Amino acid sequence: MTTPGPEASYYDEIGGRATIAAIVHVFYAGVAADPVLRPMYPEADLGPAEERFTQFLEQYWGGPTTYSEQRGHPRLRMRHAPFEVTPEARDRWLGHFRAGLDAADLTAEQDERFWTYAQHAAQFMVNTPG
Repeated sequence: MTTPGPEASYYDEIGGRATIAAIVHVFYAGVAADPVLRPMYPEADLGPAEERFTQFLEQYWGGPTTYSEQRGHPRLRMRHAPFEVTPEARDRWLGHFRAGLDAADLTAEQDERFWTYAQHAAQFMVNTPG
């Protein structure tokens, strides 16, 4: 009789860093050209923000804990407080995230799980009425 190994994390199930980095890359390509969202990223180069978001999602879904090791607790609302996150910004954010998910090779169930998270997270970040 064999002992079953640990259950794979969602992170491993979807393809790990390669999949998350691809989703985030498509997302940031959209953000770079978005007149509402781009001003929320003060860095001239979106590369550091892209890497931070990749690390955050890796950690969230059961991968490496690099994000917290480098930046501490995510404190998402606090980190976004300086920016007016309106319902329009939320919807644009979700549109770019949806494009990233659509470009990924996820099963319908994997996509639904990631999309549900994205919708919840985006709504949580709204801090200014439209």
